[in-house]
Amino acid sequence: MPKLVVDQLDLSGKRVFLRADFNVPLEGARVTDDTRITAVLPTLRCCLERGASLVLASHLGRPKGKPDPRYSLRPVAERLEARLGRPVALLADCVGPEVEERARALQAGEVVLLENLRYHAEEEANDGAFARSLAALADVYVNDAFAAAHRAHASIEAITRFLKPAAAGLLMARELAALARIFERPERPRWAVLGGAKVSDKLGLVEHLLARVDALVIGGGMAFTFLKSLGHGVGRSLLEPDRVEAARAVLEQARSRGIPLRLPVDVVVAPGIDAVSGLRTVGIREIPEDLMGLDIGRATVTQFATALKGARNIIWNGPMGVFEKERFAAGTLGVARAVADSGAFSVIGGGDTVAAVQQAGVMDKIGYVSTAGGAFLEFLEGRVLPGVAALDDAA
Repeated sequence: MPKLVVDQLDLSGKRVFLRADFNVPLEGARVTDDTRITAVLPTLRCCLERGASLVLASHLGRPKGKPDPRYSLRPVAERLEARLGRPVALLADCVGPEVEERARALQAGEVVLLENLRYHAEEEANDGAFARSLAALADVYVNDAFAAAHRAHASIEAITRFLKPAAAGLLMARELAALARIFERPERPRWAVLGGAKVSDKLGLVEHLLARVDALVIGGGMAFTFLKSLGHGVGRSLLEPDRVEAARAVLEQARSRGIPLRLPVDVVVAPGIDAVSGLRTVGIREIPEDLMGLDIGRATVTQFATALKGARNIIWNGPMGVFEKERFAAGTLGVARAVADSGAFSVIGGGDTVAAVQQAGVMDKIGYVSTAGGAFLEFLEGRVLPGVAALDDAA
């Protein structure tokens, strides 16, 4: 069901509890990447322009249920204040009498940021009493944290039992619309491109997608378990021996469904991920026993690119090699350009995947870039996301 969206609400004079995802990377007290902060700005401005005041909430890191200054949201408040162009006061806590008093005193246009929700163990426990305390801070609930929507936490799921209406923010709405376009109103043929390290992390996803896509491309470390299931030697490449049979079953399922499943035909091998010499490209039948595959080769990139030319929709998650090492990034960058040049409506998600698109300079050719990681994958797997299910349906 389509969800109620914040721009459909009358917010004049209302206090909005806005759950954002400000789980940003820090170096000391400095935000090193504010992508997640800037992504929520349209929702903040929408609320403020409609006469609301804002009570912002987020988690940051894993403080294990107790205050830890390393995970304070103070750097976020400072960066957000600069981006938003108005004061953003960081409160000392997220619940309690002092916080409630500050929230009640808010005037239209004012913004406060609660301290890290995960300073309280009740947040991750989805505790009802804690959620009720959060709900007491506002008149309206808005969730713009799709990246955390797969978590049944107090500020994401339980709070909606006590605070209505519960609406999606503009970022959340865009995420859901893009994913709906891929899965509910797809243009055919629809392709999926999957990479990453382990088959075990994405086996359920592969099996789910086989019933929903017209073709599948698999690269990255996970490809070696599939190659092993076909009888290829993989040298010292990443391999999950206990998943070889499962990989073979997936290949058989794809064959029986008539779904093309493309694997690498060549790989870049080296003695290890830190090697600066001894790198070379070999066919998948020629991987030396003492070397490991760390990227897809040029022939594979060419074959993947040719295949993707026929796609109308593309879903991509996961790098094709050890992307964080420049010498093993060419395959992932090549696939990024292939997805961009395919002419398809593409949806990508995952940190390395987004970084590859940025590095390849093709961000403007991607249909939609998801800010989420785990939530993106769980949606692709067909799971119900608690943070989405908890929101009110659109009228």
